[in-house]
Amino acid sequence: MDDGQDEFDRLPDPPDGAPPGPWTKEAAYRYCERLATSHYENFPVASRFVPAPLRPHVWAIYAFARTADDFSDEPRFQGRRRECLDGWEQYLEAAYHRDVDHPIFLALRDTVRRHNIPIGPLKALLTAFRMDLTKHRYASFSELRHYCKHSANPVGQLVLFVHGHRQTELHRFSNEICTALQLANFLQDLSVDIPRGRCYLPQEDLIHFGVTWDQLQAGRHTTEFKELMRFEIERVRTMFLRGQPLIRKVSPGLSLELEATWRGGMKVLDLVEAQNFEVLSYRPTLDRRDVVSLAGRSLVSFGRRFFRGEV
Repeated sequence: MDDGQDEFDRLPDPPDGAPPGPWTKEAAYRYCERLATSHYENFPVASRFVPAPLRPHVWAIYAFARTADDFSDEPRFQGRRRECLDGWEQYLEAAYHRDVDHPIFLALRDTVRRHNIPIGPLKALLTAFRMDLTKHRYASFSELRHYCKHSANPVGQLVLFVHGHRQTELHRFSNEICTALQLANFLQDLSVDIPRGRCYLPQEDLIHFGVTWDQLQAGRHTTEFKELMRFEIERVRTMFLRGQPLIRKVSPGLSLELEATWRGGMKVLDLVEAQNFEVLSYRPTLDRRDVVSLAGRSLVSFGRRFFRGEV
């Protein structure tokens, strides 16, 4: 046996503490589903809009990313975050060469083989989570977009791969939507991130509008801060609009899912505005009524396109 194979055979203990096997594929997918449905998210994860045969594959990808995100963020991994991410990458690389007796990677291996998914987007996510360990401020919007290129865009790329969409144009639209979703989440989470010493408002924007880090930490909703937020929201809205054509260019189930997600992101921006941008002490969230409304509006929009022959 060659050294490369030895490397993939020698895996550390599961960084996430997953129950020991042996695991079947069916049980592995159920494990991923439980993980996906037990976390709160603003946006649907493999909702009923996604064709039933594809949902398990979206759950497998979500479980991989959600767990890696927990390594970089959850208190229980404090002191071993990088070690956990490194171990997670070892499991990922091994899963591209052989079956791995871990529920997430057993399901993920089946998913990537069925849909011919390259390892690049999955490794890019791990790069972003490692960035989270040391980088908490961003000098420019360009720098922030570079982060989103690794943290958000791969998610859209992976979903497109699962649905059989590999065209460059579609991935370009997806990148706009995914970056916009990430930025909308940053604006929504200011009251959570700033006390932790994290700021996803570019330093160049803070300087331009005359907002200081001390003011942010003190939770001061100054006129300058509100002007800054108005600018940030309009920029993110423009990105959502640039990516919107994707909704009409993909398969019907994904189109519904994307429209609900797109509307969810736009709704987050509306909630921040409705709060008069006073989000340094309060995190606006979508409630059940919002989710039902977004799903209904997405269905109505889809129905109109269907009857116009656009689907």
